Amino acid sequence: MFVPFKTPNFENFSKELQEILDENEALIETLLKQKDKTYHNFVRPYMETFEKLDLFFTPLSHLNSVENSKKTQEAYEASLPLLSHYHTKLSQNRELYEAFSEVTGEDSAQQEVIRQELRDFKLSGVDLPEEKKKRLEAINLRLSELNNHFSQNLLDATNAYELIIEDPKDVEGIPESDLELARTEKDGKTVWRFTLQIPSYMAYMTYGPNRQLRETLYKAYVTRAPENQAVIDEILRLRDEKAKILGFDHFSELSLATKMAPNDESVINFLNQLADASLSYAKKEVEALEALAKEDGLECIESYDVAYYSEKLKRKVLDFDDEMTRPYFEQSRVLQGLLDFVSELFSIEFKAVDVPVWNDKVKVYDLYDNNQAFARIYFDLEARESKRGGAWMNDWQTHHVDAEGKTYPASAFVVCNFPPSTSETPSLLRHDDVVTLFHEMGHAIHHLFSQVKERFVSGIHGVEWDAVEFPSQFLENFAYESAVLKRFARHIETGEVMPKSLMEKIKKSKNFLAAMGMLRQLEFALFDFMLHQKFYQGDEVQELLDSLRERLALIQPPSYNRFQWGFAHIFAGGYAAGYYSYKWAEVLSADAFFACFENGEIKTDMTDGYKHHILQKGASEPMQVLYRQWLGRDPDPQALIKLYDLDGSDDE
Repeated sequence: MFVPFKTPNFENFSKELQEILDENEALIETLLKQKDKTYHNFVRPYMETFEKLDLFFTPLSHLNSVENSKKTQEAYEASLPLLSHYHTKLSQNRELYEAFSEVTGEDSAQQEVIRQELRDFKLSGVDLPEEKKKRLEAINLRLSELNNHFSQNLLDATNAYELIIEDPKDVEGIPESDLELARTEKDGKTVWRFTLQIPSYMAYMTYGPNRQLRETLYKAYVTRAPENQAVIDEILRLRDEKAKILGFDHFSELSLATKMAPNDESVINFLNQLADASLSYAKKEVEALEALAKEDGLECIESYDVAYYSEKLKRKVLDFDDEMTRPYFEQSRVLQGLLDFVSELFSIEFKAVDVPVWNDKVKVYDLYDNNQAFARIYFDLEARESKRGGAWMNDWQTHHVDAEGKTYPASAFVVCNFPPSTSETPSLLRHDDVVTLFHEMGHAIHHLFSQVKERFVSGIHGVEWDAVEFPSQFLENFAYESAVLKRFARHIETGEVMPKSLMEKIKKSKNFLAAMGMLRQLEFALFDFMLHQKFYQGDEVQELLDSLRERLALIQPPSYNRFQWGFAHIFAGGYAAGYYSYKWAEVLSADAFFACFENGEIKTDMTDGYKHHILQKGASEPMQVLYRQWLGRDPDPQALIKLYDLDGSDDE
């Protein structure tokens, strides 16, 4: 039923991959020779070839991210040309395109599969002359290589840096749990080692008392992987060429061809409206930070001071310090609490299973509905040097029905970079970490809950990119609610439930400096989108970013800041000309959250509808249609303004 995780044979991987690709091509040729093609005898077996390929390749791509080594890198890089050639060949196959044109679907999901396939064939250049098809293939291959280079450069640069601190005064005020992870020996003397891995980096940026050392660490972080500048230039050049070959003026237009947003103007207007709503609030927040910094004798606050003084201000204004929450958020208890909450919210059950994994810290659960296992989830939550930074959900198996009518389950990986546990020290999470776990779980259940029979529109497959963050953001909103926190927030030593007063402070902290956070995300989103609206190279990239910062960054970063060198979402992930999706989807998630949760109470009739219409339907219809089926209306953009208290309703 479930495919067991197995470490691939790295030395033989590309050979085995080629064999699968050859088998798939042979089957597709056979399918094309059928005289009377139907959805069942043509489309379903065709979709099955993609599942077969994913089942084989995903473990390698996953390991290259979570247990990165020379062996995984070599096997992964050797696979990219094979996959690129294969997918380009299929997507530009005129005979395949015509076969899909002839087939009809019996229901909305089957019709959506056909609609998306025909669209994607055209976006892959199926109508182009042979010479341009070949150029597109070369571009796609090179882009996949460049995305991998960008990611690997970033990981290598992150792991190459360390800051050794010898003076105890320079670590005063840093939480003991962070110091425990940083403490090491050098020449028989106790020192503290800080790195660019997020748990370590953020510990010093948030609590480190030595401003000069904060800047040293910050500068190392924002100037990582300078070789990525050349990678960025080539990526932008190739994306622009690809868009023009396919008949678009710029890459942004090509990107939107598969998204909810109708055009460039709608995206830019949406982001600017949010910026306008945030600016006045953000200016007040910055003034409060500056006033606090002046008490310490600082003439002006810099980027490397923001996390430090934000934490100080939070303690002063809210009497709240994220460290206060850590004793209550032991990692395994938080995970169990999340599973219990999701079980109650959606009437399912999680059962731990002992199956093969890639690291002994990984935990695995099967999901049950009416005593039937229907999905599997793997959690890999702790930071290590072989794992790339950040947090993500990666799908593996996809729920679907094959041509013979057999139903297959779904499986997925949830990956985070939380403080690692040791034999002496448990992994204690900040509340931000709890929110991250809820977020990634939201992605996972969107994939795992699917009841769609058609593989190409089941789970997260086929979901518009600017809607894909909707379920993750929806679930993370619950991580601030006392009704949810009290289920698992217990003191690591006493076992006592977190005091109500502390849970209330967590809720208040949700929108603390929220306008500054909003502007930061809008800066990234506008930079990404505008970067793909015309052709930028070299210094022009930095000039665009600087121009946006003049308006949106109320604390100007130092001139050496090269944020783009580490912007993996758009140069090594799927968010190119799509980073705005986080905010676009947040309109849906905020609106949905207010529909399901009111006055501290969960409205089960609404969550049942959310499960049925959104989570179980995948991309069987466009998200706008599914949303209307659930709530009987379009999403309300004002919900996002309300979520962030940017409507003036909380003004005194």
